[in-house]
Amino acid sequence: MDPQSLHGLPVINNYLVGAPADVTERTSPVGMHFQDSRRKVDYVLAYHYRKCTTHPSGGSLGPLQRPASLAIISNGETAKSQPEQQLQPRGPGAPSPDAEVIDLGPLEALEEVKRQQRDEFERNLVEAGLEIEKDVENKNQGLSFVRIHAPWNVLSREAEFLKIKMPTKKTYEIKEEGGIVKTLCEIWRKFTEPLQPKVPQQNANRMKNLSYPFSREKIYLYNLQNKDTFFDNATRSRIVHEILKRTYSTKAKNSMGINTLIANNVYETAYSLHDGEYESENKEMNERQLLHQEWARYGAFYKFQPIDLIRKYFGEKIGMYFAWLGLYTEFLIPSSVVGIIVFLYGCLTIENDIPSKEMCDQHNTFTMCPLCDKTCNYWNLSTACGTARASHLFDNPATVFFSIFMALWATMFLENWKRLQMRLSYFWDLTGLEEEEEHPRPEYETKLLQKKSKTEKSKIMSQDEDEKEKLTWKDRTPGYLVNFASILFMISLTFSLVFGVIVYRITTAAALSMSTNESTKSNARVTVTATAVIINLVVILILDEIYGVVAKWLTEMEVPKTEKAFEERLILKAFLLKFVNSYAPIFYVAFFKGRFVGRPGHYVYVFAGYRMEECAPGGCLMELCIQLSIIMLGKQLIQNNIFEIGIPKLKKLFRKLKDERPETKENESNPSKSPQQWELDYTLEPFTGLTPEYMEMIIQFGFVTLFVASFPLAPVFALLNNVIEVRLDAKKFVTELRRPDTVRAKDIGIWFNILSGIGKLSVIINAFVISVTSDFIPRLVYQYAYSHNGTMHGFVNHTLSYFNVSHFKAGTQPEKSPFEQDVSFCRFKDYREPPWSENQYEFSKQYWSVLSARLAFVIIFQNLVMFLSVLVDWMIPDIPKDISEQIKKEKSVLVDFFLKEEHEKLKLIENFIMRDKQRSKSETRGRRNRAATFCQFSRSQRGSLASFSSMRTDV
Repeated sequence: MDPQSLHGLPVINNYLVGAPADVTERTSPVGMHFQDSRRKVDYVLAYHYRKCTTHPSGGSLGPLQRPASLAIISNGETAKSQPEQQLQPRGPGAPSPDAEVIDLGPLEALEEVKRQQRDEFERNLVEAGLEIEKDVENKNQGLSFVRIHAPWNVLSREAEFLKIKMPTKKTYEIKEEGGIVKTLCEIWRKFTEPLQPKVPQQNANRMKNLSYPFSREKIYLYNLQNKDTFFDNATRSRIVHEILKRTYSTKAKNSMGINTLIANNVYETAYSLHDGEYESENKEMNERQLLHQEWARYGAFYKFQPIDLIRKYFGEKIGMYFAWLGLYTEFLIPSSVVGIIVFLYGCLTIENDIPSKEMCDQHNTFTMCPLCDKTCNYWNLSTACGTARASHLFDNPATVFFSIFMALWATMFLENWKRLQMRLSYFWDLTGLEEEEEHPRPEYETKLLQKKSKTEKSKIMSQDEDEKEKLTWKDRTPGYLVNFASILFMISLTFSLVFGVIVYRITTAAALSMSTNESTKSNARVTVTATAVIINLVVILILDEIYGVVAKWLTEMEVPKTEKAFEERLILKAFLLKFVNSYAPIFYVAFFKGRFVGRPGHYVYVFAGYRMEECAPGGCLMELCIQLSIIMLGKQLIQNNIFEIGIPKLKKLFRKLKDERPETKENESNPSKSPQQWELDYTLEPFTGLTPEYMEMIIQFGFVTLFVASFPLAPVFALLNNVIEVRLDAKKFVTELRRPDTVRAKDIGIWFNILSGIGKLSVIINAFVISVTSDFIPRLVYQYAYSHNGTMHGFVNHTLSYFNVSHFKAGTQPEKSPFEQDVSFCRFKDYREPPWSENQYEFSKQYWSVLSARLAFVIIFQNLVMFLSVLVDWMIPDIPKDISEQIKKEKSVLVDFFLKEEHEKLKLIENFIMRDKQRSKSETRGRRNRAATFCQFSRSQRGSLASFSSMRTDV
């Protein structure tokens, strides 16, 4: 269609009226503007429509079927061509005398109600000053888009209302710290220059624009060169979204905002547009292409993140997330290096470990008691040589140092994040950011309307009915009770499944011990451990998905008023359930396995015949390491990567197939036309929040800190995962998600408190892992209290107690044992009195010595690490010194700038007044001179007339 012919179409209050079928072909090459190619699309509403197909008996067109050329205008009238007057639907109470009464079906009536709500909502948007362009509904059913543009007067009004800080004309230099710090910073910049992304840097020249909340009265303060580009795309969409959230719809029971209409399926979705395609051959790249090129590719994994550009494109809240993730990944580098050193220390010292040498020595005949009743035989401790040597890799003195290091590492990380957060707040003009008033959630409004309707039916409204009602604790009590009961049930379910896996281990170990195959018997422990861990991993992955849905459902039952309250409650519930789910099997192996076994002749049984499982001869720490590594790596590989890549692609494919159904292509005007940007963005996955992204990183942070004493390589695997995770999340945000609404946030919210809590809990858990699960304390006690020469020689014999085989209960001794005649005593790992003692099989003095040492170590370790953490916290200020000085400087510069501008403005006004006075004085003098001249002229005229008359008389 000829572009000039488009300008001839009538436009009433920014609605396109009477457009033919091919009008959707835009003249804008990038699909980011209205039809006039000038007004930018700031926001898009999408909905599915279905035209009424009910016809009267005569077969004429039903009165509710609107022609494509109709459009609503702001005063509630309808613009239409003259021949279509009889097709205009009339309001209720004023039917046309010639129109036939048609009984609409339930579906058609619902569609008509939705259409009326959309029409009224769009009228209200126009009255608010927004400009709207709609697609032509030229099919019986299909997808339609409403494009919204905010003109300058609306943008300036809302920016002042929202107190959006905008750059002024004043710029000032950001001073760096001098001395050695400045030199080190310059060296670091030169060294990392190849790692910097090739994007415009906000503070490359160390100059910063002074920002001030926008004010129309002080428009002269701002660096306003072009009204179309003064507010960037993210700010424009944020302003429009705020208007959409607070616009009422009386036909939707006075519901406020677009969120309520989306919840009621009046609109399907609302979103802002991306800045064009992320892959294009144009030399001039938009911000989306820059982000894709320099950030959202796996090939850019070695580069730093362009945090300022991320913040500019996606908003402060998402910028804060990626800044936090980047700092966390950077901090994993030193912890990974130390973890590798600790692991290598264990590898290098394994040949010098005396206890493992004693266990592997064939000459030391430690005949051990059977591992099960009847079918299991006596066995030699040297057969567990491999387990003992492997345990030393993680159970050595270096792990104690590493636990202290990681506790301080967590404190250092949180302190540095607070400093970086403050620095970003300063550069992003978030200092002094006030909490914005949030609009109620649609579910809260619905619940409130239900409460009001019940109140109106039960009693007459009181005199203070104008007072705004709200939901009280009585209204929420049923939801709270269901929440409490459901969370208890879910935690109990997790523990039950862990117990089920324990039963599986016990029964499988008993079954494998009955096998006639010797290789199966010898590998029974490895088989049971590996399969049980895999079962635990599968259960954790399934329950994680279930608990995410349950946490959302429980939070909705509480009916929080605002989105912030909803998000915080959802985070707490989901974290509690997923924390218990992820760590319950690990807690069992670390602190409960092997603690309630009993002793030979007096074992603890479950299900009347199965003994509780014991730790391996080398201790439970090796099994804890296996459990932790498989669960951590499995979650990262399957849940964090495969699920994140696969599920969004499947959803996108499903939505694409849904939109390509034959009925949705009916009456397609021009199927060969290139899709517009709003159509491309509609096919993307909607943004659902940052909770899943934070949650997976917080659970990983727990794996890295809580049980790091048993698995020093956890930071290494976390680092490798996060290098991929940063680019995976970046690719998802840039290429697979619709553009999120920009949200201003000066911190990461409740997640910081969760991180701080995990850091403190990790100190306690690592103290117990070292003292209870590992052999560090028993070795220390033996070396300094019981060893004859101060070495570890004889430690294995010291930890093994004696048992008289004749004291076995009847029916529990080994059957058909070839060693039955040769064995009088067997050994088991515990500190108990020998059978020849008066208090046979009671706990020995060594047991109480080791127990007291373990408790003392927990107290000393916990207090020492807590003291060091507090010391580190005190030594590192939350606000960097240069930032605090710059904030003070900015305030003084702001005052000086205001005074200067006001003085110039006042001087300009005075000059104008003086000029006006001078002009008025000159005009007054001129009037006086003209008056005097006129008087003289009058007199001269009179004199001439008198002389003329006298002359005439004489004649």
